[in-house]
Amino acid sequence: MTVPLQPPTVRDPHHHRARSVDNKPPTRSRVSGILAVVACAACCALPVLIAAGVLTTTGAAIVEKTLFAVSAGLVVLALAMWWLHRRRSARRAAAAGATSCGCGGDGC
Repeated sequence: MTVPLQPPTVRDPHHHRARSVDNKPPTRSRVSGILAVVACAACCALPVLIAAGVLTTTGAAIVEKTLFAVSAGLVVLALAMWWLHRRRSARRAAAAGATSCGCGGDGC
């Protein structure tokens, strides 16, 4: 009885797996987004606080404008950090793919 032989596994030194771009938002961007949601939720809770007598209408108006500004700023900050993360990740993937073995970027 003969047993079939396995072909030898030789890796081509010029065959590389392309690095993928990390599209997930970084942790700092997620935290900023969560804080923006909390600021929005606090803004939506203002009518309840006015009805409970915790805030006056003048105080609620000031707090509302402040919470809107903080929330908008946090959303812009989260999106900017995500964009920057994707840009850096794409640049790293492109640099690693083009110069990892010393051959050209068109697949050797």
